Amino acid sequence: MTTSIAPQIRSQLGDYSSVVCFKAVIVGVEDTLGPDGAAVVFIRAGKVRGHNLVKELGLTGSNVPTEQIAELLNAAIGQEGTRLAAVTRAYQVDDMVIIETQDTVCSAGEPLGSDRKCTFTLGAVWGALEAITGQMYLGEQTESVLRGGSSDKFVFSPL
Repeated sequence: MTTSIAPQIRSQLGDYSSVVCFKAVIVGVEDTLGPDGAAVVFIRAGKVRGHNLVKELGLTGSNVPTEQIAELLNAAIGQEGTRLAAVTRAYQVDDMVIIETQDTVCSAGEPLGSDRKCTFTLGAVWGALEAITGQMYLGEQTESVLRGGSSDKFVFSPL
């Protein structure tokens, strides 16, 4: 059973939509704007979602320890939340924050070796991290389960 931090929006179908439909949006936007243009759009949309999510959770500026971020985000966007992705680990290496995810909506149904990137998920985690810490970061996906990684790994460097 999933939980929601917001009241139900749709009375007949509930608040969840299929991965197939979300992926169709991604492919349609990529066909229209090209992969780079679509990446800009989806990362920005994800960042807005991440900022709003942290606000809804009352965690804006909370600056919780990095190691606790995975648990907080997973509760909101993992299996018990909106099911965008399982957030499995958050940690620091020097001044970089690394957040690992699995089973992302972006990678769903993609063949191994696909060059698909997790742009919306990256953006959502990025926006959430910035809202929690009050810091600005440059984010990038450095590993993908589609290309041999054990997770979809996002690395955030402070600006």
